[in-house]
Amino acid sequence: MRADEAGGGAARADSVVIAGKARPRGTFPHFRRAGDFIFVSGTSARRADDSIAGAERDASGAPLLDIRAQTRAVLENIRDILASAGASLADVVEVSAYLVSMADFNGYNEVYSEFFGYQGPARTTVAVAQLPHPQLLIEIKAIAYRPAGATGEAPRAP
Repeated sequence: MRADEAGGGAARADSVVIAGKARPRGTFPHFRRAGDFIFVSGTSARRADDSIAGAERDASGAPLLDIRAQTRAVLENIRDILASAGASLADVVEVSAYLVSMADFNGYNEVYSEFFGYQGPARTTVAVAQLPHPQLLIEIKAIAYRPAGATGEAPRAP
């Protein structure tokens, strides 16, 4: 029996797959709320139509993969997922990023710094052999802290 079937069959209301976003390729939600924490599943640059931001083809058909465009798309996807949970990127307390190549670290870090500074979330970045699609260069998962029912912008650290 699956965990979401234990209580009578329907998926729990605190696990959410968001309409208009790329549907997860596995059986998991975009996010899950547990108390005041929001756990965002690994998120990529894949769009709702299954195309991938930052993955184009040159005139000969060879792939042109752009870590900056993919990182921006991933962080924008996470921003949108958090908004659907009533939170924002300001609520993120931890990020885990997975890069297919550490040669992309500088480009990823450049874009990441547009979204988060030194007062942002704790972060770990690791290299992985591959991601679920050969054109994906990066995947990020995040944890946000946002008390249920909180209103207004979350306070920022000094």
